[in-house]
Amino acid sequence: MRKGLRLAVVLALLAGCSVGPVAPLRDPGVPLTSLALFDPARMAGEWHLAAAFAGDVGCGPVSERWVPRGDGSLAVTGSACRDGRRVALDTVAMPSGPGRFTRRGALGAESLWILWADADNRVAVVGTPDGSFGRVLTREPVPRGDLMQAARDVLDFNGYDLARLVAATP
Repeated sequence: MRKGLRLAVVLALLAGCSVGPVAPLRDPGVPLTSLALFDPARMAGEWHLAAAFAGDVGCGPVSERWVPRGDGSLAVTGSACRDGRRVALDTVAMPSGPGRFTRRGALGAESLWILWADADNRVAVVGTPDGSFGRVLTREPVPRGDLMQAARDVLDFNGYDLARLVAATP
């Protein structure tokens, strides 16, 4: 009887420690729009993570390189941060619509939308329709303040919770 009681107490304590559902990064009631006239070739080159949500920052500087391939897709390699761990990034981004890519992610295929990019390709804001992912990529490891503010404004306009946006460490 005592073992059963102890087991019940331990299970009750563990149940109290469980984390409830995590709120989405963005309000699903806000329409999400991708950059309709975005040429996928604009993503070619080196990008640095400037800001992101959840466990996508905190591993120090991470970057990704987008290289055009003959079939219209782009090879994406580099490093990323997943739940506080640096991981290798090696995938392919296939254009799937205006300002949209599909690529293999940590949890399978993911749809990445370019929400905004400045005219000179110095900053790109990337998100997902389901709101599980959002980030700011920049060409320079330390972006200009006005470009970061514009990126924040775009995320806010698209319903993202800016209180959860974390700047990456250069």
